[in-house]
Amino acid sequence: MSAPLSKELRGKHDVRAMPVRKDDEVRVKRGAHKGREGKITQVYRLKWVVHVDKVQREKANGASVAIGIHPSNLELTKLKLTKNRKAILERKNRSGKKQAGKGKVTAAAMQAMD
Repeated sequence: MSAPLSKELRGKHDVRAMPVRKDDEVRVKRGAHKGREGKITQVYRLKWVVHVDKVQREKANGASVAIGIHPSNLELTKLKLTKNRKAILERKNRSGKKQAGKGKVTAAAMQAMD
């Protein structure tokens, strides 16, 4: 379950989307709660929804309940970086692939093979 990164994070990490995780900070981009920001409190994988701490509704008895939002309708504004997530960012980084010249065969490489 991935969500797109904000423009600031996209420019910083050269990655378009990341899997969502508890304690990431997000902004709602679509739906009735558009514009609200908050921290992810729960990732409900069975229902493919994410619960955000400031997106709630009141029940008839007065209790507040978190509303499930699909991750594609969110935008990650702050990542909780762990060791595994740093590895994902390095692997998905698109700028490194451009510099490496992956798959390009040069004339010098062809002569070296002969």
